[in-house]
Amino acid sequence: MAKRDYYEVLGIGKNADAKEIKKAYRKLAKKYHPDMNPGDKNAEQKFKEITEAYNILSDDEKKKLYDQYGFAAFEEGAGAGGAYGGGQGFHGQGGFDGSGFGGFNFHQDGNGGYREYHFENGNMDDMGDIFGDIFGNMFHGKGSSQSSGFGGQSFHRQSGFGGGFGGRSAQAKGSDLRSEVSVSFEEAAFGCDRMLRLSDPSGNGAVQTLKVHVPAGIEDGKSIRLKGKGNPGFNGGPAGDLLLKVNVTSKPGFERKGMDIYTTANIPFTTAVFGGEAKVSTLYGDVICKIPEGTQSGRKIRLRGKGIVSMKDSAIHGDQYVTVQIQVPQNLSPEAKEKLREFQQVLYKDTQRKRGSAEIGRASCRERV
Repeated sequence: MAKRDYYEVLGIGKNADAKEIKKAYRKLAKKYHPDMNPGDKNAEQKFKEITEAYNILSDDEKKKLYDQYGFAAFEEGAGAGGAYGGGQGFHGQGGFDGSGFGGFNFHQDGNGGYREYHFENGNMDDMGDIFGDIFGNMFHGKGSSQSSGFGGQSFHRQSGFGGGFGGRSAQAKGSDLRSEVSVSFEEAAFGCDRMLRLSDPSGNGAVQTLKVHVPAGIEDGKSIRLKGKGNPGFNGGPAGDLLLKVNVTSKPGFERKGMDIYTTANIPFTTAVFGGEAKVSTLYGDVICKIPEGTQSGRKIRLRGKGIVSMKDSAIHGDQYVTVQIQVPQNLSPEAKEKLREFQQVLYKDTQRKRGSAEIGRASCRERV
């Protein structure tokens, strides 16, 4: 397959400066690095291609030759006295799979992994910075000797991404796993422990049992992070985390809003009229609430501290708000109906009397004016 133009490979224009070239390579190297795409042959090939392009375009002398002669500048025999008259030769310098680029040479082990890299006479001074940005502190050192990693003019060491650069291990954190657990309304309010059986992330088919503590006060849909219980890291790097989503089942008659609880209390018509007491269920047991005389339907009663505990401070609790609903009597006996009619008549007369008194009062005010 014909080679692609180096500028096209990095997605930059031919007038790009060193900073733009480095930025483009940094972005693509992070995307296609073999350790980030294990077993992906296409990513592996792209990584080789972009590194080959960067090795040429980041070196002022090689870039000048490439701009003038293209790929032919680096073919066998294109040295001093060769086809391009006095140009510095790059033959026999390694390159990609023996193609001769004096820069980045990949060799694979029997398992298809990277085990040897050669940086020879290339402009690799900033490679440590680039890979350091990509993988954090996995790549170290910018010295001048062969064991320094990326800083020297020549790098020839058995390492690769499986063994590290400059003798350092190329580590990366494993990816996170996600799972779910269901708890009751009360368990979410007071906290609980759960035993989970999960497939071992190492992929060996084993099942691991985890004891998970669900903290008191957790809300539906929130996640618990279990550090180090995710997929294994690369080359000895730390394992990822397990993100456990908590699903809270509903409780009939109870509604949660933040740390507060909302419930309803049904009271008899007579209790609303004359006042009295009503039993109200809470998460902490039943309590007796006082109902003031003349309570209207829809009135809210606040029970302090009967809500959900704060996850940040166990000394802080929400409240419970009880909405009063008046029960309308049904299936009344004839005697009860008669008494209610008498009550209705008395109530009507009382209302008329109060209305008349109010009108007399208004008339008296007008006469004074």
